[in-house]
Amino acid sequence: VDAVKRFTQKMDYPNSVTFVGTGKLQEIKEYVVENEIGLVIFDDELSPKQLRNIEKELQVKILDRTSLILDIFASRAQTAHAKTQVELAQYKYMLPRLTRLWTHLERQRGGVGMRGPGETQLETDKRIILDKIARLKKELVDIDKQKSVQRKNRGKMVRVALVGYTNVGKSTLMNLLSKSEVFAENKLFATLDTTVRKVIIENLPFLLSDTVGFIRKLPTELVESFKSTLDEVREADLLVHI
Repeated sequence: VDAVKRFTQKMDYPNSVTFVGTGKLQEIKEYVVENEIGLVIFDDELSPKQLRNIEKELQVKILDRTSLILDIFASRAQTAHAKTQVELAQYKYMLPRLTRLWTHLERQRGGVGMRGPGETQLETDKRIILDKIARLKKELVDIDKQKSVQRKNRGKMVRVALVGYTNVGKSTLMNLLSKSEVFAENKLFATLDTTVRKVIIENLPFLLSDTVGFIRKLPTELVESFKSTLDEVREADLLVHI
């Protein structure tokens, strides 16, 4: 995505209907039309209602902060564990926003016998998603059990976890210390899976783990989904804050 323009607005609190003020939305709309913009990203979480209203007004695809982070996460996830966590977060995010997918069906007309196919389709979709969420949660519980067994098997060695914001260089440092080839790249969330390596410095052996990076304003459902990744941090003897 090429970011071509940034709009900011000072407000005491976001507009409950359109997030930004109506004047600002108009200004954005004019720019979008004039410059044939195909995507507008909001650097905050939008409620389903705000998302619907902004989309209706701007007539282009709208992403909020959460959906953007989820997108990045989805493209970075490598292992089954990370993929399951990302998928769970995506479904949790999607659930309250489902109605948008069905606006093209006749759901607006009231009256007897006018309950269009959109309504039943929506309920079917909700049920499918709720089933998937339940299944993914169960999978994560199983993965967590395996992980805690792995952690127990590592015995009594001192455990050190690298922590810090995303893209500060945790994986790069890990590679230097452990002389290993952990995936490291100059981009956000290159690491979604915790990697553990044995390192020996001046005859002192310890386990070094590289963790998922922090980010400001991280949406709660993401924290929930990545709880098991953060267990590595919780169980470390020493945190190295980069």
